[in-house]
Amino acid sequence: MVLVRNLRPPTEGVRREEANTTAVLSGQVLGCGTLYVAETRLSWFDGSGMGFSLEYPSISLHAISRDVSAYPEEHLYVMVNGKLEDENGDDDDGSDSSNGDEEDVITEIRFVPRDKASLESMFSAMCECQALHPDPEDEDSDNDFEGEEYNVEEADGMEVDAEMTEAGQFEDADVEH
Repeated sequence: MVLVRNLRPPTEGVRREEANTTAVLSGQVLGCGTLYVAETRLSWFDGSGMGFSLEYPSISLHAISRDVSAYPEEHLYVMVNGKLEDENGDDDDGSDSSNGDEEDVITEIRFVPRDKASLESMFSAMCECQALHPDPEDEDSDNDFEGEEYNVEEADGMEVDAEMTEAGQFEDADVEH
């Protein structure tokens, strides 16, 4: 659960700070503020100090959206597991979150920078910081490989004898699978 409240912007490990960025939370414009991409969390604050911070494990997806048919401006799209609340405990849609199953709930956030040229660097900084927080439940992660390399020939019981192959014997093979 991420709260919309009065917080201080991060000061350590900030990889990208993007001023003049509008935050749109589930279709509702929160206003123009500053986006902070820090090593520990992603944060956005308006001029009054109100804002929110997202821990990277709660972020299920982030991407640059250039599809102006889906949203009128290019932006950094972030999908968060769970609902955001204000500091009174109200959900972003005004309903009570205590009666729902939060596992299946997502929140969409769009960060729309005034300078669209900064989208690439915002996305890159997010990728770098997200990589610092791998998902412990991700079984397909390439970062958790331990042991020796997987040898297909040994695993399948197949052996390839280099002496038996002729030079150029596969040149006319159909490449399409």
